[in-house]
Amino acid sequence: MPGSVIALADPSQNLQTARLRPEDGCYWYLHSGPVETTLLPLRTSEGRSICTATGTSSAS
Repeated sequence: MPGSVIALADPSQNLQTARLRPEDGCYWYLHSGPVETTLLPLRTSEGRSICTATGTSSAS
């Protein structure tokens, strides 16, 4: 994962599992919750998805 993405990402996320998904051009990571492990979008501290130039960025 590029250093620029690491610098943008909220550190509370599992950055070790973050990967770029070619389907949407965004980074996703595995979140281990109390019941299940699920794939979640990697977000900035402000809550925006982290995507490549060809992907989109949303504040949802």
